[in-house]
Amino acid sequence: MKKVKSFLELIKFEHTAFALPFAYLGMILPLRAWPGFGKFFWVTLAMVAARTAAMTLNRLIDLKIDALNPRTKARPSVTGEIPAAVSWAAVAASVLIFFLSAFMLNRLCFQLSFLALFLFSGYHFVKRFSFLSHFALGLVLAIAPMGGWIAVTGAFSWMPVPLAFAVLFWVAGFDILYSLLDVDFDRAHGLHSVPVRFGATHAVRVARVCHALTVFFLIVFGWVAGLGIIYVAGTLLVAGLLAFEHWLVKDGDLSRIPTAFFNVNGWIGILLFVFTFMEMFR
Repeated sequence: MKKVKSFLELIKFEHTAFALPFAYLGMILPLRAWPGFGKFFWVTLAMVAARTAAMTLNRLIDLKIDALNPRTKARPSVTGEIPAAVSWAAVAASVLIFFLSAFMLNRLCFQLSFLALFLFSGYHFVKRFSFLSHFALGLVLAIAPMGGWIAVTGAFSWMPVPLAFAVLFWVAGFDILYSLLDVDFDRAHGLHSVPVRFGATHAVRVARVCHALTVFFLIVFGWVAGLGIIYVAGTLLVAGLLAFEHWLVKDGDLSRIPTAFFNVNGWIGILLFVFTFMEMFR
């Protein structure tokens, strides 16, 4: 059990809550009804498996970098508590479960699962050559609402696209803030990020723009989807949380970034889902 706990801590399993609510939003919005336990189960399993594969790959791909970084050198993947062979086995199992889940949902989900695999496997390498790595991560999580939508409809629609853009810029914004913790290390080791390219002050400004765009696209999505006052209230609450996140780091106190990253962002998807759910079923 200790090994299992260490592995879950290694991949930050609890952060599955970041993207999962957006997959659920995509799942219930086209039907305006509960899609049934089967769809709920396979969507949940697909999301958990995809994130487990992606995060475990991240730890494997970044193993040498993590060993050099004072912030990450105590990770179980670095110390040997979780051997690389175990991590690779977890990746293989997670990918197979992801493919199975997509197959059980519908044909289009299964076809697109290979594109999703490419995206969540490849984004880890972007920081080695481009400061746009934050947006690559955002793109990966933006799959969630689109995937949830396709899971219950079996077809592509433009309606959830604004929600996907909201997720993309939300993730990019908080990842830019989080990368401030490693700006000196990244610069010294040739890794790319917005803070490395433009400096900390400008990076914070870019993150603000990203989160302003998040709110904008949430508003656009609410309008396109015909959502009402309860959804608007949820969007305003999200805007308030994002503003609070930036207030936490406004004085350059990097010690507050983990609070902004984990605590504040962990609630955003959950609250938006709850308010949207109440809007649809009031």
